[in-house]
Amino acid sequence: TRRVQDTPINENGEIGLAVGAAITGCKVIVEIPFMDFIPMAMDAIVNQAAKFNYTFAGQKSVPIVIRTAMGGYISAAEQHSQCFENWFVHVPGLKVIIPSTGYDAKGLLKTAILDPDPVIFIEHKFMYPMKSDVPEEEYFIPFGSADIKKEGTDVTVIATSYMVHLSLNVAAKLEKEGISVEVVDPRSLVPLDEEKILESVKKTNRAVIVHEAHERGGWGGEMAAIIADKAFSYLDAPIKRVGAKNAPIPFPKELEEFILPSEASIEAAIRATLA
Repeated sequence: TRRVQDTPINENGEIGLAVGAAITGCKVIVEIPFMDFIPMAMDAIVNQAAKFNYTFAGQKSVPIVIRTAMGGYISAAEQHSQCFENWFVHVPGLKVIIPSTGYDAKGLLKTAILDPDPVIFIEHKFMYPMKSDVPEEEYFIPFGSADIKKEGTDVTVIATSYMVHLSLNVAAKLEKEGISVEVVDPRSLVPLDEEKILESVKKTNRAVIVHEAHERGGWGGEMAAIIADKAFSYLDAPIKRVGAKNAPIPFPKELEEFILPSEASIEAAIRATLA
């Protein structure tokens, strides 16, 4: 029990203590239950944890895992439903992991705990009740290893976190019409498995990128740029992005559903690439 501390709700203090412990040689896992309050600790994450290894020329690592939960679909309103993964993708020195299943979460978390660098490990609030087969034995999933959640030939959907499940539902529906959708889950955004993602796009010649974060400034823009830069000549249609509309996440369920991505919006994007 000495290794587990139930702290007051003070995100800046929690992560500040974690960074301090990490640079003295401890392996630290700190949990911020709602990603919405990570901004309280951005200085410790962005200006300290992410930069120590560079500042001290590799002499001092920061072996810290920050577990946090993002996302909506739970009617938790504007301050408890946000997705900030792209903030951390932008910061050199941070690794950003975003699993979509229990199997992936265990294997990636095992890898994160052994990693010498700071890792932002992003789970999804809505997926906590979900069940999946998770082996009891120890196993590790390497960072930078995307997973093909469903193979297809007509269009590639690159989706993260809970959006993987919505995309698989859409893919199953379209399969009945003879439309073959390949669903690729990056699993880690930094490092990113560009090779496997681009291989899929080159095979299907179409790309739809789905994330729950607001479409403007979201990770999908970076992914679209990578595809345009490295696989443009393979594309038979413009790249499509699906993300939340640019508004705070409302509390009423009907309004939340209007703002956040849906199976209908994913399906519309897929059909647009096939038109």
